[in-house]
Amino acid sequence: MQIVETTNEGLKRAYSVKIKAGDIAARIDGEVSKIAPQVRMPGFRPGKVPANLVKKMHGPALHQEALNTTVREAIDKVIGDNKLRPAMQPQIDLKEGYEEGKDAELTVALEVLPEIKAPSLDGIKLEKLVVPVADAEVDAQLAQLAAGAKSFVDAKKGKKAETGDQLIIDFVGKLDGVAFEGGSATDAALELGAGRFIPGFEEQLVGVKDGEEKTITVTFPADYPAENLKGKDATFDITVKAVKVPGESKADDDFAKSLGLEGLDQLKGLLRGQLEQESAGQTRTQMKRALLDLLAADHDFEVPPSMVEAEFQQIWAQLQQEAQNEPDPAAALKEIEAEKEDYRTIAVRRVRLGLLLSEIGQANGVEVSQQEMQMLLQQAAQQYRPEDRQRFVEFIQQDPLAAAQLRAPLYEDKVVDFLFDKAEVTEREVTKEELQAAIEAEETAPAPAKAKKAPAKKAAAKAEEKPAKEAKAEAAPKAEKKAAAPKAEKAEKAEKKPVAKKAPAKK
Repeated sequence: MQIVETTNEGLKRAYSVKIKAGDIAARIDGEVSKIAPQVRMPGFRPGKVPANLVKKMHGPALHQEALNTTVREAIDKVIGDNKLRPAMQPQIDLKEGYEEGKDAELTVALEVLPEIKAPSLDGIKLEKLVVPVADAEVDAQLAQLAAGAKSFVDAKKGKKAETGDQLIIDFVGKLDGVAFEGGSATDAALELGAGRFIPGFEEQLVGVKDGEEKTITVTFPADYPAENLKGKDATFDITVKAVKVPGESKADDDFAKSLGLEGLDQLKGLLRGQLEQESAGQTRTQMKRALLDLLAADHDFEVPPSMVEAEFQQIWAQLQQEAQNEPDPAAALKEIEAEKEDYRTIAVRRVRLGLLLSEIGQANGVEVSQQEMQMLLQQAAQQYRPEDRQRFVEFIQQDPLAAAQLRAPLYEDKVVDFLFDKAEVTEREVTKEELQAAIEAEETAPAPAKAKKAPAKKAAAKAEEKPAKEAKAEAAPKAEKKAAAPKAEKAEKAEKKPVAKKAPAKK
């Protein structure tokens, strides 16, 4: 095998590789010797089929497999001998005119990761904005929860039903005077105005009283699921068994116990915990963005263009999708188009930060444990239909790049937490509004390697918030040693040419 470097410019590398025809032929012979004992052919005892006949039967498949294996080994050798760290999947081109029995000539083109010196972690200073949870917030949450738990009590005798009241009724539905299947019920609870029955049903019961009998006529919608009822007129014979009015929702021990808790104090404690968790999440977002701004301001190194383009395309696809959900999609698309270069700058920043966090993590022994990986895998599998979950698990276990992409977000969080522990952190109590204002200010503040101006859309803020996924995936332990590009861990598997197996479709 002959390997010659043809390009070495910045982060770009290219090599010409010649694989001797004899090497490929030898591999084919090796494959023949492996499968010959299993080959069956009339006139020959099992395992005694001559090698030349085995080649004749399976020649094209054996040759293709031998060529593919030899090419993979050639790529491994190119990467290993030259100590390369591929940024994305290498591009492999087999020279036109190749046929069996000839030397195979191919080109291998790739971009490599930049050499990044692990930064000093001394002197990192961060301000942690803390929002205490006030008793009034807990009480407001409690009142909202109680208000949402509707209950009804018996109305005074003779009260006419109003919108918002509840009726307990028996009814029998009929088509042309004949009861139809599924059109009858006993002791059915119906809240007037809730819109749970077909149009016109609830409205005709406003004003009825306890014990009243009434026949109403309704028309089933044209798109009603039951074919025999679509667009049909039907009558319902109704007996009103009770009229109930909304009861007072009191946030007390009884209310808490109705939720399966011990009492009101436990319910308040749970609500306070939820509010504190939400506040802590916002505080972390603010600190993380401040940390990333510090890192971006202090580091400026070349990043692989292919990684930037892949990250930009991901951001751009998200922006276009969100623009379609705007009241005026055309105007929204025009707005993001005007800021296209800003988003490309964001892509550069994200890739650079991802590589930097990866370098920090590897230099300081940050790892995702096997147990943590198993938890991630099981959580991700829940996105699929039950019958597809095992296939998804097997796909991730067999594809190192997909596994690294799944691992990447957790790895990034662990590196960020590591940096938080190393930083000098000062706390300051603020209001919820002040914390939100600080987060928005960090989204829009100009800084080195940031976009020139802050796009108004939420997608832009999200794009600024986190390093690129494909860059983060570099953090996968020992990923650099694999022949496959350690950075080619995007969800968009279209970047990968050889695809042996696909993950099952999500729900």
